[in-house]
This record gives sequence, structure tokens and C-alpha cells, in this order.
Amino acid sequence: MNKTYQLFATSLLALAISGCAVTSQPIERSVSEERARADLATMFKDQEPLSGPLTLHQAMARAVKYNLEARLKIMEEALAQRQLDLTRFDMLPRMALAAGYAGRDNVSASSSESIRTGTQSLEPSTSQDRDRGVADLTMVWNVLDFGVSYVSAKQQADQRLIVEERRRKVIHTITQDVRSAYWRAVAAERLLKQIDGLVGRIHTARDNSQNMAAQRLGDPVQVLSYQRALIEATRQLEEQRRTLALAKTELAALVNLPLNTDYSLVVGERYEVPEFKADFAALEQQALASRPELREQDYQARISAAETRKAMLRMLPGLEFSLGGHYDSNSYLTNQSWADYGVKITWNLLHLLSAPAAIKVAEAGEDVAAARRQALSMAVLAQLYVANANYNEAVRQFRTSEELASLDSQIAEQLRNRYKTQNIGELELIQGELNSLQAQLKRDLAYAELRNAYAQLYVSSGSDPLPDTLADNNLQTIASALQQTEQSWGQ
Repeated sequence: MNKTYQLFATSLLALAISGCAVTSQPIERSVSEERARADLATMFKDQEPLSGPLTLHQAMARAVKYNLEARLKIMEEALAQRQLDLTRFDMLPRMALAAGYAGRDNVSASSSESIRTGTQSLEPSTSQDRDRGVADLTMVWNVLDFGVSYVSAKQQADQRLIVEERRRKVIHTITQDVRSAYWRAVAAERLLKQIDGLVGRIHTARDNSQNMAAQRLGDPVQVLSYQRALIEATRQLEEQRRTLALAKTELAALVNLPLNTDYSLVVGERYEVPEFKADFAALEQQALASRPELREQDYQARISAAETRKAMLRMLPGLEFSLGGHYDSNSYLTNQSWADYGVKITWNLLHLLSAPAAIKVAEAGEDVAAARRQALSMAVLAQLYVANANYNEAVRQFRTSEELASLDSQIAEQLRNRYKTQNIGELELIQGELNSLQAQLKRDLAYAELRNAYAQLYVSSGSDPLPDTLADNNLQTIASALQQTEQSWGQ
């Protein structure tokens, strides 16, 4: 019998262990494909269609409104707000409602015994029904818990403001990325057709040269050298093309357009050089007061200070108020429903032991927050000075690149005239036009760097590209606000 019991117990244990085993099945390919289709449909859903060539500020507006990273920050801000709303409920009294049915299989009876003689002094009796219904509604409010919850709610409110500052930082970063990609894409719009045309002419020249070599016309070494020079020119053009070809794809990703979208950009005829007119000392002060990273540290310092107050509050005794309503269907009760209330003081004496250490930890957190803010302040000032140096250098480089592009353009024009009069060969003309294209590319990329460096000055100072409030969320409204902000920089 004992062996049978052991076998039964062992089988039951094995069954329990096997039932608790957890296995994970790999996700099926069809599920992943369905998820991919759903994501593709959602990523570009409810976007305003392109109605013409894209301007810089329209591109930035699309990035602010539709960029997935910006959307994520908006969702995080909404989540932080909901968490703040939830934290506020912690300040309310605790209220509990209980209702149910209670019963037993025999009568709840008792008797009494004399403590002097040890004999039964009361025959068994009952004062409770075997089956009864009960209900309780109690409310408890602890003043100390309210104080701690209030400080926690203030901390959560600061966390929401931190998320808002991080969203500001994302908008700064996205608009700068769009600005950089846009001007490189404009360079691509200007030059890709010229590059493709010159590559086509080089291919034609190579075919003619190969035909001459096949017919054994001319010096073979000169023919091969000519072909080599043409191939080298092709390689240089392909490198230039690679530099430009991805610019529009990068811009499309930033503004959340489908990457296979064929779109055009507004290409201006003039290269306007933005002039920096602001007071640099005022920008320093603004950077220290307005940069999202430093404002985030301000909120972190306030959260750390609140943590110190919470540690001190926990050392105090708590005053607790209670109020309750009760019901019991027990027929033996004279009053089947009643209310009770009370006041009591609670004090967790162990907090007196742990509170000094908790206060020191919280104060150390305040010191760390202050040190982090000071280190970040130095980094912010360094970024502002670097941005200023980059702007000045970008202006010089663009001026030089512009002069070089103008000279190479004039040389290419002279070479075309000479080629028409057959004073030079096609290879020399191709080389001159290649030099002109390279100079134009360097000029356009230098201009893109100049525009980016100019805007970086104001972004480094914490200047927001958008006002605090907008009339609506339309793309044109956002684009107009971005343009007005940039115009105010120039003033």
C-alpha cells in the first residue's frame, strides 16, 4: 500500500512539473508578413499628398508632423500626461467595497466555562445564522500618505515636463537633419542631369575610340591612354553621382515619404548667404537658459529635491481618519447595518532608522544633478562656440568654392568654343567640363554646409524653430511658422 502511495505521489509530482513547463513557439512567417503589411499601411497613413515641388520649410513641416521619431515623442508626452493624471488619484482616500455571502455546514455555537470551578456555566448557544450576507464600505485617509503622494505627483508633473523638453530636442534635431539633407538634395537636383549627360558623352567617346583601335587607326599607346583617361573621368563622375544620389532618399526618409516617391525640389537661382547679426553674448545667456538638455536638468534637480522632502516626511507620524458603513444579514443582530468612524496616529518607527540614510542619498542625488548641469552647461557653451567657428569657416569655404566654380565654368565655356573650331580634342573638353562639374558640386555642398552652420548657431542657443502654439496643425501653418522664425533670426 505504501509503494502504491509513493508511486501515486511521484506521478502527481511529475504531472505538476510538466504542467508548469513553459515553452515558446517561434512566430510564423505569415504573421510577420501580415505585420509588415500593416506597418507599411500605417507608416504613411493620413498624410497630406505632395502638391508640387517641395520647399525647405514644407519639408521641415512634414518632418515635424509625420516623422516617426517625432510621433514617438508626442506619444511619450501623452503617456506622461496620463501617468500624471493617474498619480493624482494616489492623493485620494483609500476606499474599499466588499460584499458577499458567508455560510457553514453547522451552527456556530459556543458555551462558557467558569474560571473558578472549571464547570460549564452556560449551555451551548448561537448568535449567528448559518447563512448570511455581508457588505462593507470603508474609507481610510492618512494625512502622511497624502503628503507623500502630493510630492510624488509633483515629481510626475516634472517628468512630464522633461518629456516635453525631449520633444523640443527632437524637433531641433529633425529640422537640422532636414535642412542638411534638403540642400544636398538641391545640389543633386541641379547637377545629376549634367552628370548623366556628361557620362553619356564619355561612353560615346569610348565607343569611338574602341572602333579606332579595332581598325588599327593611330598609335595604339595613344588610343589606350585616351581610353584610360575616359574611364578615369567616368570613375570620377560616378563618385560624384554616388555623393548626390542618396540625398533625396535620405530626405524622403526624414519627411516620412514612401522611399520610392518621385518628387522635386524648389531650386533657387541665387545663392543667398545668411548673415549672422545676433549678439553672441546674448546667445550665450539664452543657451544656458533655454537649451532642452539644461532645462531637463533643472527638472531633474527639482525631482531630486522632492525626493529629499519625501524622505523627511516619512520620518513623521501619520494621522489616519477612517469611516465605514457595514451590513450583516445575521438575524440575531439588533442592528443589521451600522457605521463606524475613528482617528488614530500611525508611526513606522523603522523609518526613523532608515530615514537619515535615505535623506543622505536624496541629498547626494541633488549634488549629482547640480554637477551634471554644470558639466552640461560647459558642453552647451562649447557647442555654441564651435557652431560660431563652423559658420565663419563655412562662409569662407563657400566664397572660395563659388569663385572656383565661376572660373571653371568660364574655362569650360572657352574649351567648348575651341572644340567647335577643332583647336582641341574631345578629351580635353570632357576634362574641362568634368572640372567644372566638380567645382559646382563642391560649391553646392559648401552652400549646404553654410546654411546648416548658420541654423546650428541658433539651435545651439536653444532657439525653437516653432512657436509655443500654432493656429492649427496643417502643414502650411507649420511651414509658415518655420519660415517666420528663420526670418526673425536674420533680423
